[in-house]
Amino acid sequence: MRAVIPFKKDNAKSRLSGVLSKNQREEFAMKMLHDVVNALLESDVFTDIDILHSSISSIINNNYPSNVNLLVSDKNLNNALNEYLEKASSHTNDEILIIMADMPLVTKKQIHQMIGLKGDVIIAPGSRGGTNALLIRRPDEFRVDYYGISFLDHVRISKEAGLDVDIFDSFMVSTDMDEPNDLIELLIHGRGSAVEYIKNLGISLDTCTGTLYFENKN
Repeated sequence: MRAVIPFKKDNAKSRLSGVLSKNQREEFAMKMLHDVVNALLESDVFTDIDILHSSISSIINNNYPSNVNLLVSDKNLNNALNEYLEKASSHTNDEILIIMADMPLVTKKQIHQMIGLKGDVIIAPGSRGGTNALLIRRPDEFRVDYYGISFLDHVRISKEAGLDVDIFDSFMVSTDMDEPNDLIELLIHGRGSAVEYIKNLGISLDTCTGTLYFENKN
């Protein structure tokens, strides 16, 4: 089984620009990627973990194990992932997990639970109709369609291909870091390097009001 993580560092997480600077957002993206990679490694079920990125130079200095590969593609998300699926299926046709890089709450527990489902395609929905993780057991018969309400698109694509679908309903997997209020969930549930980074920036949770507190904000 292989895992692939689409990743963008340059000007990452623009919707967090109200609370984080450009450099902070890019560093935060790296910390979240690190947490996702760690969860995949700790699950101990993947022969290879591929980071699919538009520029290898910005992440090449990370000390990942030898089965974590850095791949470069200048294509958009859909084209890059569909090319990845096509190449993978033409060589080994391994099961493939596509997982987003902005899910710092995911742990090996959710990875094992997702893999334990029986469908040909396992879809873990994100907020606002997105797709946070996608386990494809027959990659030669499936193509992705992200952007917009991709969850519904992936259900439709699966059915049109005659593939059985299971939905993986998990709070930890559905919670991605797109909006400032998403940081509240990270501060409550996070255990990895992403939450430590946010705390080190002086961002904390006011437990009386349920809002973010910015220690260093003028």
